[in-house]
Amino acid sequence: MKFGPGLPTGMEGLINPIPFFEPEDFVRIGRLIEDLGYDSVWGNDHYAPQHYVTQKYQDAPNFYEVLTVLSTVAAVTSRLELGTAVLVIPMRDVVTLAKQVSTLDQLSGGRVLLGVGIGAYREEYEAARPDLVGKNRGSILEEGVELLARLMKEDVVHFDGHFFRVNDLRMYPKPARQPFPVLVGGHLQRGIERAVAHGQGWIPGWRPFEELKEWIAILREKAEGAGRDPSSMIVAPQFSCLLGATQERAEKDYLNSGMVQHRISLAYTGRDPSVAMENNLVGSPEVVLEKLEFLHDAGVDHLACITLCVESVQQYEEQLHMLAEEVVTPYRKAHGMS
Repeated sequence: MKFGPGLPTGMEGLINPIPFFEPEDFVRIGRLIEDLGYDSVWGNDHYAPQHYVTQKYQDAPNFYEVLTVLSTVAAVTSRLELGTAVLVIPMRDVVTLAKQVSTLDQLSGGRVLLGVGIGAYREEYEAARPDLVGKNRGSILEEGVELLARLMKEDVVHFDGHFFRVNDLRMYPKPARQPFPVLVGGHLQRGIERAVAHGQGWIPGWRPFEELKEWIAILREKAEGAGRDPSSMIVAPQFSCLLGATQERAEKDYLNSGMVQHRISLAYTGRDPSVAMENNLVGSPEVVLEKLEFLHDAGVDHLACITLCVESVQQYEEQLHMLAEEVVTPYRKAHGMS
């Protein structure tokens, strides 16, 4: 498995306090993530404060534009893959997005992983895209990803959709990496179908481990049924992480973190907050290693946008070190990886 921490591009107020990262922290921490031996670095995509955030904080959170942050990190790193988890397609102009992502992939030497989804909070659409309120975001996502995939590989693209249209468009440069890895998000099994139809992988939020194992098997089966190589589909779930010297310490710190309220705010997506702690990377290094072995055996390829449940930049750095040194390194050694 590969390991990729998430930079808090859009986490202020949701999980981390306001304020949290300063602009210079993204550069410094991006370098640190590479120096510690991680495989990738990720950011998420938000536009407007969520209701529970505005009720808790008087100040508005800083939501940094994810592709801009990743471009900055690309300039100071040489090896890390650069991922979005996830970029909200209905909020974007797909032609402009295709040019941005292709350019970033060329400038970074083929390091981009584009995770896409519909966005979790309806209030963000009400604030930033009221024209889309009441429209089917899933349909917008499917159409947008289809157009995006064609722009990434075809010479001339004509597309006459309901939400997106282009007329004999020749868009260059194409991404350096081909096929370009678009990972389709979604917490429900509809996300699996979209990934098989339009993507090179699946990037769900957390699910109970046993359920995730079942769904990975469904993904591989559907890919084979669609005439695709099941092993080529990247499985990149997103988990939260909080390590402690003991299991008790980790659980106590987690229950006092902003992640608890965040999980409650997303309960409507069908994920029970009461089982979140045991089904995320929370615990002592020994316990988290056991969880990694389960995920490895379940068929996970990449732990995307590992979200650190911390209250300060110092704690963020401490967790990065602890995860790399006490969890990732032993996992790699156990599997004969350098």
